[in-house]
This record gives sequence, structure tokens and C-alpha cells, in this order.
Amino acid sequence: MSWLVTGGAGYIGAHVVRAVKDAGIAPVVIDDLSSGHASFVPEGVPFVEGTILDRDLLIATLREHEVEGVIHVAGFKYAGVSVRRPLHTYAQNVEGTRVVLEAMADAGVTNIVFSSSAAVYGTPDVALVTEDLPKHPASPYGESKLIGEWLLRDQATATADGEAPLRHTSLRYFNVVGSGDATLYDTSPHNLFPIVFEKLLAGETPQIYGDDYNTPDGTNVRDYVHVADIAAAHVVAAQRLAAGEPIEAAYNLGSQNGLSVREIMDAMARVTGIDFTPGIGPRRPGDPDRIVATGELAARDLDWRNRYSVDEMVRTGWEARRAAS
Repeated sequence: MSWLVTGGAGYIGAHVVRAVKDAGIAPVVIDDLSSGHASFVPEGVPFVEGTILDRDLLIATLREHEVEGVIHVAGFKYAGVSVRRPLHTYAQNVEGTRVVLEAMADAGVTNIVFSSSAAVYGTPDVALVTEDLPKHPASPYGESKLIGEWLLRDQATATADGEAPLRHTSLRYFNVVGSGDATLYDTSPHNLFPIVFEKLLAGETPQIYGDDYNTPDGTNVRDYVHVADIAAAHVVAAQRLAAGEPIEAAYNLGSQNGLSVREIMDAMARVTGIDFTPGIGPRRPGDPDRIVATGELAARDLDWRNRYSVDEMVRTGWEARRAAS
């Protein structure tokens, strides 16, 4: 038996694939390479190039590889861009998830781990985000992830009394950073780490947007979690589902404490050896002072913990990016 990783050629998905493989589970990858890279798929891992919107392709893949569960990572993950491209975001994230669930039902596959997002919470006015906090997504991206969770919930309800009830869980997280493999790095043009790395490699000065927030150093505080820890949690969730063990509908993969943007910049200078003083720009609209999630439930059930310091997050990401140059 195997597990299908949708989006398994992307930054996060490729780490999940390696974690699945290391756990002794056979991974299968489907990815349309819109933001992923075929070179990120390990040698020997079956790779299907195609979109999750192709129901027939999904069904054929699930059946051919005798898939027992899906780790659904594929999606359009750019919150800011989603405001300008809502229809594309909903097509990829809502319709895509619906088609995945439909294909699973047709192929008799009953387990799914959904890579959701802490964007479902929007900009909550609390110091620590817990799973039961009201959901007020602030972008089409956040809305699409919340709807994805609803689709899982509703399909589980619909199949509860049938021969193949759906078992599911959703993993919510904020900023994924670092690298767990020197051949994998974040290629997103919208995430903080790759933005800073590209600036430094180009001899330019990175910028902080606002230094007058109500935080200890004036810059906003966020959850930053290492991609290898994220991948490991997905695997444990898959194992719990496959074993029929109790599992929550959703988990926050949070750092509990968070890091400020200035702390990230200081670590960037310290680890890379490039001495720079970041520029200070105006605040970006809608940026709250602090958003940090608890990871208590995930620690209890998914062996979730932060195994990397901020310097290690920067070092692993920087080494992987430099190796790709």
C-alpha cells in the first residue's frame, strides 16, 4: 500500500515525500509543476505529472498504486496574490479539493491529511491562537482553505454510516522555513526567507515593513516553523489515520512563542556572515502586531515540536539555496 502526496514536487510537498519514504511508507506524487520542480521528486518515487483537477487521472493513480491515503498538499498558496486572483485560487484550492475527495470516494480511499493554513483565522486579536478560535479569513486563500476543511467534514459526515467512512485531519500552520535536504529549497517569490536570501545574493538590502508595532522590538511577531518538522507531523497524522487511531479534525502546528522580523533579520546576518542593516519601510495594511499559534494538541497526538532554533532554520535554508546557485 502507498500514500499519494498531491503537490509532492513543491517545497513543502517534497519534504513530506521524503518523510513518508523515511517512515517506510511508499509515496506516490502528483504535481502539475506550476510551482513545483520535477527534480524535487526523489529517484524511484512514482511521479504523475498532472493536475488534481483531472478526476480521471486521480482515480487511475489511486487505483494503480493501491493508495490507502492522501496527503493533500497541492494548492495555490499565495494569500496576497489570491486577492487579485480569487477565481484561480478557488479553482485550485476548493474545486481541487472537491475533485480529490470525489476521486478518493470512487477509488475507495478513506484517509486524508489536508495541508490547511493558519490563514483560516484571519487576523485574530489574541496573543495565542488555539484551534477553537473563530475563523475569519482575510483573503480568498484563507477562505479557500477553510472551505477545504468544510469539504472534508461534510464528506466524513456523508460517509459515516457507509462501508468506507472518510477519516481526515487538517494541519494549520503559518510560515514554513528552512530545509531538511540540501537539494530542496523554498522558491516562492512571496515568502520572507527566500525574499531575504535573494536580496543578499544580489548584494541588496532587505527591508522590514514597519518597526512601530506593539512588540518588544517594534517589528511584528509571527510563527516560523521548520519544514522538516511540518513534514514529520504530516506523516504521524497519516499513520494515525491508517491505524484507525483517534485524531482531531484540525491541529495547529505552532511555535508557541514566535519570532519577530528583526530577530529573523539578525539571524540572517549572523548565519550568512553578511553584515547588513535592514531598511525600514511603511507598515503593510492589515499586518497585526502578533500572531502565534499554540501547538499543544499536535504535541499530544502528532509528536509535534520545534526541533530547530532560528539560526538552524536560517542555516538550513541558506545552505540549500546556496547549493542551488
